[in-house]
Amino acid sequence: MAGKPGARRRKKGAAAAGSVGLEPKAVSAGIESAPKEVRDLAESVSADGGAPVAAYRDPLGGRWLLLAALPLEKVSPTKFQRDLSETHVARLANVISKTGRFLDPIIAMREGPGAYLTPNGHHRLGALRSLGAKTITALLVPEPEVAYQILALNVEKAHNLREKSLEVIRMYRALAGLDGRGGRDESSYALEFEEAAFATLGACYEKKGRFAGGAYHSLLRRVDSFLDQKLPKALKVREERADALLALDETVVALVEALRKKGMQSPYLRVFVVARLNPLRFRRGATMEFDACIARMAAEAKKFDPEKIRPQDLAGAAGPPEAAE
Repeated sequence: MAGKPGARRRKKGAAAAGSVGLEPKAVSAGIESAPKEVRDLAESVSADGGAPVAAYRDPLGGRWLLLAALPLEKVSPTKFQRDLSETHVARLANVISKTGRFLDPIIAMREGPGAYLTPNGHHRLGALRSLGAKTITALLVPEPEVAYQILALNVEKAHNLREKSLEVIRMYRALAGLDGRGGRDESSYALEFEEAAFATLGACYEKKGRFAGGAYHSLLRRVDSFLDQKLPKALKVREERADALLALDETVVALVEALRKKGMQSPYLRVFVVARLNPLRFRRGATMEFDACIARMAAEAKKFDPEKIRPQDLAGAAGPPEAAE
C-alpha cells in the first residue's frame, strides 16, 4: 500500500519523530526540586563566589544540569584538549566584543573548592580573559566522568570552504530580502559574513556545485572587498563577480586538461595554473580591484603555453588539490 503523499520515509534504525526524551514541561525545574547532588553543587557554586542560575533536566536523557555564572579566574581548561590557538582566541574575542554578548556557555565540572575544569571551553576562556571579563556562564555537570566524554561528543565536522561559502551566500540572500527597501550596506555585515570572498565563492558554488574554490580563495582574499552598497544592489555585483570567476575557471580547466594530456597528473594542477596567472603572485602585500585582477588573469591565460611547462615547474605548487572540494 502506498504511503501518504508527501510523507517522509524514516531511515532504517532512526527513531520516530517525537518519540524520545522529555516533554518541554518536564525539562524545566527549580533548584529546590533537583536531586541532592545538584542542590549541593549549587551551594558549592555560591560558596566559591559564583551564582547558580537554574537547574534543569537534559531534554534527551533526563539527566540534571546546573546553569551557573562562575568567576572566570576559577575556571581552567582540562589538559587533554587541543592547544590554544592565539589566532582563534583573537577572532573569538573580536566577535564577542562586537556583538557585546557571550552566548555560548562552556561545559564545566567542579574539581574542588574554588576550582572548575572545562573540557570544551579553552578558547572561549581565552577570549573572555583577553577582554577582561569577570564572569563566564557554564553548564555544570554533576558527574566528573563526563569531562572525559566531551571529546567524543565534539565530532561536528568543521566547515570546509564550500560549506562556509554557501552558508554566507544563503545568509546574504535572506538579509537582502529583508533589506529590499534599502537597509544597510554590505560592508556593515562584515561581522556576519567574515570575508567578502565567501559571498563571491558562495555564488559560484550555487551555479557550479563542484567548483574548485580553494584554488582561488587566497587570491580573492586580496582582491575581493566588502562593498559600500545596499545588499540588493551588492548582490547583483556578487553574481557578476561569480560569473566572471566561473568564466575564468573554464579557461583554467582547459589549460589543466592540456597539461594532463602531456602526462602531468598532479592534484595541484589547477592551483599551479591559477598561481601562474595571478598578477599578485610575487607582490607581497599588494592588492588590486577584483574586475581588473580577473581581466588580467584572463589575458594571461591566453598567453599561457602548456607546452612550455616542465614537470619540475610543479614542484612549488601548493594548496588544496581539486579533490579537496
